[in-house]
Amino acid sequence: MASHPDVKQSAAAGAAETARSGAPDRQGVPHLPTSGTGRLSTKLFYGVGSIAFGIKDQGFGTLLLFFYNQVVGIPSAAVGAAIAVALVFDAFADPVVGQISDNLRSRWGRRHPFMYAAAIPVAVGYFLLWNPPRLSAMALFYYLIVIAIVVRTFITMYEIPSSALVAELTTDYDQRTSFLSYRFFFGWMGSLAMSLLVFAVFFRSTPAYPQGQLNPAGYPPFAVTAAIAMAAAILISAAGTHRFIPGFIVPPKRKLSLALMLREMKETALHRSFLVLVASNLIAAIAAGVLGALGLYFGTYFWGFTGPQLAFITLSTVIAPVVALAASTPIASRLGKKRAAITMWLAATFTYWVPLTARIAGVFPPNGSPWLLPLVLVFSLTGTTLSIVCAITISSMLADVVEDSQRRTGRRSEGLFFASNAFALKAVSGMGVLLASLLLTLVHFPEHANPATLDPEIPKRLALVYLPTVFALYGFALVFIAFYKIDRETHETNLRVLAAETVEAETTPLAE
Repeated sequence: MASHPDVKQSAAAGAAETARSGAPDRQGVPHLPTSGTGRLSTKLFYGVGSIAFGIKDQGFGTLLLFFYNQVVGIPSAAVGAAIAVALVFDAFADPVVGQISDNLRSRWGRRHPFMYAAAIPVAVGYFLLWNPPRLSAMALFYYLIVIAIVVRTFITMYEIPSSALVAELTTDYDQRTSFLSYRFFFGWMGSLAMSLLVFAVFFRSTPAYPQGQLNPAGYPPFAVTAAIAMAAAILISAAGTHRFIPGFIVPPKRKLSLALMLREMKETALHRSFLVLVASNLIAAIAAGVLGALGLYFGTYFWGFTGPQLAFITLSTVIAPVVALAASTPIASRLGKKRAAITMWLAATFTYWVPLTARIAGVFPPNGSPWLLPLVLVFSLTGTTLSIVCAITISSMLADVVEDSQRRTGRRSEGLFFASNAFALKAVSGMGVLLASLLLTLVHFPEHANPATLDPEIPKRLALVYLPTVFALYGFALVFIAFYKIDRETHETNLRVLAAETVEAETTPLAE
């Protein structure tokens, strides 16, 4: 299957050869190799690198607050504050990496130097995150800040350039959704596989720790396994997409001052559809971050699940990214990306609310009931599947902003656009964790809590403050996405105009 539309092939075929043979400094529609970009192997190599982000996100979003609060013993508010400080640093690093990678000229292209350079530092930083030295609580607070910044910075160096490749690997409206389906598939599979290993292998129940997630001895082997998997995924993805570098855009040779860089970043960022996607992604990611950070608290203290039971839920949820991979492109193609995203969003939010709401209302099976685990599993699986389809579709919408912005500014800014998306995703383990820690503080959730002796009213109070908080956040996010304006017709018009401009530029002699 072709990875770019016929209009680009007919209008820019001559320009593509010119660009590859010696005049690559004009930014137009990407001049891709004539074969290979639409193959399954290309999508697999593009997607597999997101395993690293999935593993990082699983750790930051699900385990980090729980580990430093319940295992290490730091107050939840302090853990949330440390993660938020690292996120603020990230807010500056993400767009800078995106802008630099958009304008980098090297024999390995704009993106791959960053991708290769990130692999080992990410692995080392992630290992250190889960093996803190014996220090005072205040020293551990600063240790967490520093190591979290290290991990986030090098994940940024990989994830932003890597994810931005989709806008050059294909310009086709539906193929972009397909490519991003594989990226989300591997990201979720990395996260779920690591969760399964965590609860089934590293956090096995013991007589001393019936809830193995409270056992400190399980975290070092988890850290080693995760670090190796992250480095391997990054290097495999970078090497697997390396052969397409000659067909990618080469930015113009110019001096990029700090003032010019900031001015261009501002000009690009003011794109309306881009702004509404960023706003929607940020708010939704914070809500998802609260859900992820408190998920282990609810599983351990609200539902009373053991490590093996949580592992079973995780194993079953592996079905979700498989279904989403198959369903995302057809749904987005049939409904249109914007309508598909809104529909999936509403459905997913409903399924996430039902179990907690029903339990509070007294119409859900009690802890220990044989019906409890299957019901929680069904709602978890359904909600996760719908959420993944929604996330894939929104990322594909972001890729379509690239050409719309290029028509207005004359520049391709894939890195800067996907930097915003990466920042929104990191909010899952940043501001979301901070908000979750504040909710824990609000209900006076204790450190080192014992599920057998904890007052059951405390987890119930946590659910009562959690539900309206997440409801409000998802509602605001949905309002923003309604203002996105790029549909299939708009995107194809953008491609035709840019292809014509590319042909004209390539056939017009450059001024001396």
